[in-house]
Amino acid sequence: MTQVPSRQPFPFDAVIRKKQVFLGWTTALITGVLVSVLLAVCFGTVKIAPEAALKIILFKMFHINIGDIAAQASRAHLDIIWEIRFPRILMAVITGAGLAMCGTAMQSSVQNPLADPYILGISAGASLGATFSILLNASGIFSGLPTAFWAFIGALAASLLVMVLSGIGSQVSTVKMVLAGTIANALFSAFSSFIIYIASSAEGIRTVTFWTMGSLAAAKWNNILLPGLGVLLGSIFLLAQSRNLNALLLGEEAATTLGITLQAVRRNIILVTALLTGLIVSSCGVIGFVGLIIPHIVRGFVGSDHRRLLPSAMLTGALFLIWADVLARTALPSGELPIGIITALIGAPFFMYVLFKNSLGFSNK
Repeated sequence: MTQVPSRQPFPFDAVIRKKQVFLGWTTALITGVLVSVLLAVCFGTVKIAPEAALKIILFKMFHINIGDIAAQASRAHLDIIWEIRFPRILMAVITGAGLAMCGTAMQSSVQNPLADPYILGISAGASLGATFSILLNASGIFSGLPTAFWAFIGALAASLLVMVLSGIGSQVSTVKMVLAGTIANALFSAFSSFIIYIASSAEGIRTVTFWTMGSLAAAKWNNILLPGLGVLLGSIFLLAQSRNLNALLLGEEAATTLGITLQAVRRNIILVTALLTGLIVSSCGVIGFVGLIIPHIVRGFVGSDHRRLLPSAMLTGALFLIWADVLARTALPSGELPIGIITALIGAPFFMYVLFKNSLGFSNK
């Protein structure tokens, strides 16, 4: 008796299934971010019920007055939610999404699983620019330029230094780029320390201390627009570069064969990531390891296709930083920890794993 061969699924069946999985994953992440935003505003010295927090947010955002919340809620609760905690959580969303997006793009563009704005010294360069703007340029000839501009200049200088140092002598490798990032980190951190040492402004020194450890405490409605707009425009640009980023993962020769101009693509990505890092550092200081941790975790769920990887990394980065900030606000009974300490405690062991394992989908050159 002749056995009838089993029906093999058509290729588009697998494509549809993959799209369905990605849609479900994305829906879960968006839901997680929205729920986390609501829950995060409830934590703090003053505990507020989630139902009351939701009613306050709806009232303030859309003028929806459920159960006459305007009359029932105390003025203190209204101010705590709307003026303090909600802008801070939105800044966490913006910062987490931006750093995760920068790390994802950098890892693919330079074909290095350890690429990250913090590890490669870009955050240190941005911090140096912010330090210069705050402590030395208050009355200088460029004093009209904002701190975000100087943070971008510092981030761009660090990016160029790392690329130059890692390309000296032979082909760029993972080890050389990490060492170049270590050099940039040490150099720019030393310049920042020197500026702090010679500065005479006690208020400025306290402000700079904020940059070095990272914090979302300064988030207000008037200073989240610029980084938010930057992350939005940066995400549009990098999503448009998804095809080029996918081609770079195949190797330089394959990318060149496909018509990719490597130097132009990498230059544009470095400029965009430096700009975003500068905007983020100028708003909330140096927050490390987010761009390293998140892309590797998300890549295990959605693969390396940047059409899926970039939006998933942004949502996961936002989710991660929301809860890192909650932990920073609630870990100490008498104050709060800088969020950079929380991300470093989580990211350093992960960095060691990636450094020694180095088997997460990249070539081991």
